[in-house]
Amino acid sequence: MLRFAAGAGAALLLILAGFFYWQSLAQREESVPPPPPQTAQAESDEDEDGPAPPPSADSRSKEQRRFDRADKDKNGRITLGELHQPRRRAFARLDTNGDGRLSFEEWAIRTTTRFNEADRNRDQQLTREEYATTAPRRRAPARRPACDC
Repeated sequence: MLRFAAGAGAALLLILAGFFYWQSLAQREESVPPPPPQTAQAESDEDEDGPAPPPSADSRSKEQRRFDRADKDKNGRITLGELHQPRRRAFARLDTNGDGRLSFEEWAIRTTTRFNEADRNRDQQLTREEYATTAPRRRAPARRPACDC
């Protein structure tokens, strides 16, 4: 009998939780105010040029933008060469002797140099602030033209 009562109580709690959730969704939908009506007089009072239209958002998804960055020749296909291109510049910076191979010593020299540049107090340890300076530098996003408001 105790199991039945516990099960019934749990079922009642689930039903109540569902009801309250449903009510909160209904309140959210009703709380959105309708847009104000446009009057013909308000439109005629504006200058002939009118206000500048708002900038449009990029309709491409994140994956579409990522694909477009990788597709260097913009032909709708990504070749292995296009995919490797950004890494080749980074590899060339590490390959100091230019033999096309990255040895441990070449990697270690670059890593040690970056560590020493970040270790400002020369204690051979990096604090959180010092380590943060070793993060790869990101290119700034392309600036959009300012609004002529």
